[in-house]
Amino acid sequence: MSQKIIIIGSGFGGLGAAARLSALGYDVDVFEKRDKLGGRAYVYEQNGFKFDGGPTVITAPFMFDDIFELGGRKREDYVEFKSLNPFYRIFDNKGVSFDYNDDPDFIYEEIRKRNPADVEGYKRFMATTRAIFEKGFVELADKPFLKIGDMLRVAPDLIKLQSYKTVYNYVSQFIEDDFLRFCFTFHPLFIGGNPFTTTSIYAMIHYLEREWGVDYVMGGTGALVDGLARFTEELGGQFHLNSAVAEIIVEKGRAKGIRLEDGRVFYADHVISNADVAWTNLNLIDKKHRGVRNSDFRFNKLTRYSMSLFVIYFGTKKRYNVGTKLAHHNIILGERYKSHLTDIFKNKVLAEDFSLYLHMPSITDPSMAPEGCESFYVLSPVPHLGADVDWTVEAPRYRDAIMQFLEDNYLPDLQENIIAEHVIDPLHFRDTLNSTMGAAFSIEPILAQSAWFRPHNRHENIDNLYFVGAGTHPGAGLPGVLSSSIIAQDLIIAASAEKPIPRKLEPISDFIRVPA
Repeated sequence: MSQKIIIIGSGFGGLGAAARLSALGYDVDVFEKRDKLGGRAYVYEQNGFKFDGGPTVITAPFMFDDIFELGGRKREDYVEFKSLNPFYRIFDNKGVSFDYNDDPDFIYEEIRKRNPADVEGYKRFMATTRAIFEKGFVELADKPFLKIGDMLRVAPDLIKLQSYKTVYNYVSQFIEDDFLRFCFTFHPLFIGGNPFTTTSIYAMIHYLEREWGVDYVMGGTGALVDGLARFTEELGGQFHLNSAVAEIIVEKGRAKGIRLEDGRVFYADHVISNADVAWTNLNLIDKKHRGVRNSDFRFNKLTRYSMSLFVIYFGTKKRYNVGTKLAHHNIILGERYKSHLTDIFKNKVLAEDFSLYLHMPSITDPSMAPEGCESFYVLSPVPHLGADVDWTVEAPRYRDAIMQFLEDNYLPDLQENIIAEHVIDPLHFRDTLNSTMGAAFSIEPILAQSAWFRPHNRHENIDNLYFVGAGTHPGAGLPGVLSSSIIAQDLIIAASAEKPIPRKLEPISDFIRVPA
């Protein structure tokens, strides 16, 4: 008889764990509080438009391929990935753009337009990122840090790779131009970090994109959620929607199962939480079972949380992709980029200005909008709920300022053409997504909250309770949360019956083919 696995939440960490463990023969049930799967990747539908609620950038596509191969399937039979070119279009505060993709000569020419002296510096920067990638991703991303010795063992290598520096400081060793420095260091914002404080290990994201590209999921990221769910169900996994969990039942140091808010109880051999790590400990586990590392004091007083987000999903009754200067992924940097991020992460104030990520999926995939229409979302990083901001008052004002800026600079006559709109703010992350402090990416990825210092993938006091998702090791972003699902899988296999289910998968370090 196969062992029973209960997974709380259906974000990509939970979906990855569900798919993997179902493929390995475990009996998997996923409980999701909302009416659709996906967690932050929830899909909003309005007036014929589809809006991906969360991640839109697919990097490390091989990690998704591997999940389907584990069950003897091909990812292409479930979902289609499309390579983007350029990966991003980045605008300075004067509206001058910089594109980059996976073509070195193209990138060198883009750099040369801005500052010819930085071409050689960029080459030196890229030459160093492979070593960071091989250590930070290939070797460590899918390995748990459960003991202090796990951290001490890799500390010399991390010091050698200058992980004590920030991403911005690391890149600044090679690049002179301030705007180009921003272009090669914005990636931590996609995982909840400030480029000026996040460890330089995350410089590996640029290497990852250069080697494996940036993909888009045709039909939107929701199509990938649906593909993973269908794959899991074909292998016997089950999903339960509108099923909010009220408690993880713990007896004698082991998780016995869960109790739903409606009172129903389900039992399991192992429990995985894809809910926010801090929220899980503070709300689903009785205090007497948590221990010091998972105490109220840690999560309420010591932990630094990521910024939050203000996001406007909108659709227009006209197309903007003919003659526009926009690409699929656009990053628009404000004049006060660095000090603005200080306001968000340190000062916890909502500034009058902003930097934006503008997503325009229908330029690649017309199915995201009705015929003749365009689909967008615009995202602004904002402070989490530790800031003194009343979003019930500020949200309409902030929305109007962003939309007026876009109309004045990028999308002419925008507001008279909007026919669908949906807005989320930090209150949504707290109240709907159960994210502590309304943080959009859970725990901030600074060095002092990485690896062993981050909440562990297995609860320290509860032997068979595991965590996947943004708040545990290795962190946020699709490669990170998928890596956490590999760790949970491996820990469960190791803790399973006397004769563990044989693996059909080699470790991440074996199946990645790092280009020469």
